[in-house]
Amino acid sequence: MSAIVIDGKKLAAEMRADIARQVAELRARHDVVPGLGVMLVGADPASSSYVAAKEKACEEAGIFSLDVRLPAETDRDEALGRVRAMNGDPRVHGILVQLPLPRHIDEGAVINAILPEKDVDGFTPVNVGRMVIGETCFLPCTPHGIIQMLVSAGVETAGKHAVIVGRSNIVGKPVASLLMRKCEGGNATVTVCHTGTRDLAAFTRQADILIVAAGRPGTVTGEMVKPGAAVIDVGVNRIPDQSRKSGFRLAGDVDFDSVKEVASLITPVPGGVGPMTITMLLYNTLEAARRAVAS
Repeated sequence: MSAIVIDGKKLAAEMRADIARQVAELRARHDVVPGLGVMLVGADPASSSYVAAKEKACEEAGIFSLDVRLPAETDRDEALGRVRAMNGDPRVHGILVQLPLPRHIDEGAVINAILPEKDVDGFTPVNVGRMVIGETCFLPCTPHGIIQMLVSAGVETAGKHAVIVGRSNIVGKPVASLLMRKCEGGNATVTVCHTGTRDLAAFTRQADILIVAAGRPGTVTGEMVKPGAAVIDVGVNRIPDQSRKSGFRLAGDVDFDSVKEVASLITPVPGGVGPMTITMLLYNTLEAARRAVAS
């Protein structure tokens, strides 16, 4: 029997409708419109497409979007200045700097310049630290979206063995922290695998919950998965495909066709984790506006 496919688009649409309702309510009660400032440096096609999707999602939810687009030759001081300007802009409750930045700009310096209370991506050291020790903070969007998908699909995490393939600061490390929290969607025993792991399959076959964020297509195949596991595929890889108008197709880090015959639940690519990432960004922006009202 094939695995049940977790529909990220459907869950995201349901959550976005609720966010839009809450945005309208905040505006009616307090005359405040949540605002998201997005800075994009350069014209990388994938980044540009992603930023456009975020801006469209903001418009649909009734969230104000400040679009800051800078040429690739922008220097560090200009980038920092733009972030600081958004820090001081009362219309902007959340700030997102689209990564990666051009190599000549220090990403760490730019991210660190974002005020923690406007860090809706959850990337600043303050918010990362708060997340790790369990304090209230903005959770990083992709890991938070993964937890929401597991909870909504009825996946029991408490006492289960979760194996994560990938140790990035964006997905691997934070999702490990979230799965270890003592709360709903947590209490799991967590193993993190990476490029230094020997015999990856020996670990993935133990996973009740397998989250793959390796950045390489076909990293996990059917024979590497424990029967009945819940599999979350975070990868988004462009594979050349001349049969497509775009010249490529999207594929995850999991071999979907073989894994779906073993797993109980699986996310597709596209249409899985991706829509949830933007949804959690909207969620954080709304929350940032609420905190601003309450302060």
